[in-house]
Amino acid sequence: MKLLFIDDEQTFLKYIAKRLKLEGFTVKTTFSGEEGVAAAAQEVFDVAVVDLQMPGIDGIEVQRRLKDLQPDLPCIVLTGHGSVENALESGKYNAFKFLSKPVDMDTLIETIQAAHDFRREKEAAGTPDAAAASEGQGPVSKFFKKFRSIYGVEK
Repeated sequence: MKLLFIDDEQTFLKYIAKRLKLEGFTVKTTFSGEEGVAAAAQEVFDVAVVDLQMPGIDGIEVQRRLKDLQPDLPCIVLTGHGSVENALESGKYNAFKFLSKPVDMDTLIETIQAAHDFRREKEAAGTPDAAAASEGQGPVSKFFKKFRSIYGVEK
C-alpha cells in the first residue's frame, strides 16, 4: 500500500515512516503541505495522512487540494492541535478519520488499513472515476499529463 504522509515535524515523520515501512507500507514523506500536493500531482497514492497545522498551507487546504487531484484518496487527519471546529472543517473534505497526537502506532496502522479497505470497497462498487484515477487515467491525471507535456515539466 502506498502512503503519502505530510507533517512538518520532521523527527516525528521520520520515526513514523520507519515504523510504517517495517510494517510493509511504501511511504512517501513530505514536510509541508505544498510538497505533499506536488507529490500527489505526480504519483497516485492509496491513503494520505495529513497533519492539520503546518506553516504555509494547512491540513484543511491540503485535503481540499488532494481531493481535486485524487478524488478517491482517503485522508486521515493527524494533529496535536485537535479541536471540534477543525474536525468539522476537515469533515467538509471527507476526512476519513481525525486522530490526535500522540497516536498509538497500532491505531494508526488500523486506521490506514480501514481507509484503504474503504477505498477499495468504493472502487469495487463501481464509482466511475475511482478505478481510472487509481491507474492515473482520471480527469485530473489526464489534465496534469497534458500540462506537463505543454510546459515541459518532468515528473
